[in-house]
Amino acid sequence: MSSAAQPWRTPISARITREIFDLVGDDLAAVEREIAAQSSSSIQPVAEISSYLREGGGKRLRPALLLLAAGAAGYRGPGAVRLGAIVELIHSATLIHDDVIDGANTRRGRPSANARWGNHMSVLAGDWLYMQSFEMALAERSFEILDILIDLTQNMVEGELLQLSHLGRIDVTEAETADLAYRKTACLFSGCSRLGAVLGRLDKSAEESLADYGRYAGLAFQLVDDLLDFTASSEQLGKPVLSDLKEGKVTLPLIYAMQSGAGGGSVDGHAAAYRMVATVLEEKGFRSVRSEEITKLVHESGAVARARDLARDYVRRAKASLDGWPDSQYRRALLAVPDFILERES
Repeated sequence: MSSAAQPWRTPISARITREIFDLVGDDLAAVEREIAAQSSSSIQPVAEISSYLREGGGKRLRPALLLLAAGAAGYRGPGAVRLGAIVELIHSATLIHDDVIDGANTRRGRPSANARWGNHMSVLAGDWLYMQSFEMALAERSFEILDILIDLTQNMVEGELLQLSHLGRIDVTEAETADLAYRKTACLFSGCSRLGAVLGRLDKSAEESLADYGRYAGLAFQLVDDLLDFTASSEQLGKPVLSDLKEGKVTLPLIYAMQSGAGGGSVDGHAAAYRMVATVLEEKGFRSVRSEEITKLVHESGAVARARDLARDYVRRAKASLDGWPDSQYRRALLAVPDFILERES
């Protein structure tokens, strides 16, 4: 299937190997059609917001993972397409709610849903997407699938609640950021790959290995996302740089930077780094401290290199989860995805 013939819009097609889209390109197109059909059958405000989100693009990485996992598990069929649409609807719902909670004005370089339609309409649209995704899941007539979807959705909501409790805290620990990364991001990745195993009716051991693959790939994705806030441009991100810190979020690269400190890790350097971050959190923006000073701190402290090393370790663990699996095009494609995650620039 050539790129010119692809009727769906997704930047991931230009980022990972041709092999992946030879495998799941047609199914991803079917996922897009399923999402459009579900949205068009809803009331006008939801249809309008859903259409706006689809037109904004997105990597469609989560449906791709589910489709690849299902293929590796020996399943190809409409169930994978339906579940691919479901996980993307759940992901879209979380993005809408995230932007409302964060007061974000942009998403993927365009006005966010809440900036365009307001908080009330956006929250209700997100709620509708959640409910629609579960109504679609009922068609599979599988309690196991529903259990997975309920578990990951509950984890994601709990992640939002935990993140709110962390806002403005400078003493957030590495363990807390890892737990938050799992709940907000990695649990959905893990759920996608686990759903593929369930569709293929794999035994519990094989199911767990695919779930572990998704978990570590998701942790790498979130850590790279945190790094991009300090290393990418606003054009690449589709939102202002250092948005996380401005919103009161202390992520792992910043924790590493404060641990190492400015000026070579001296006592004075630790204190200076701590004061800078504390000032930004207190002022809820970059007034006394410029954003460039924070970026310089994160780079010169070695925090970027340290966080990237951890992301590489997550990628290694994701790939190792597939050790012992029989060689196939789907397994090779799954092994390529973590490398894409590690090298992505947006």
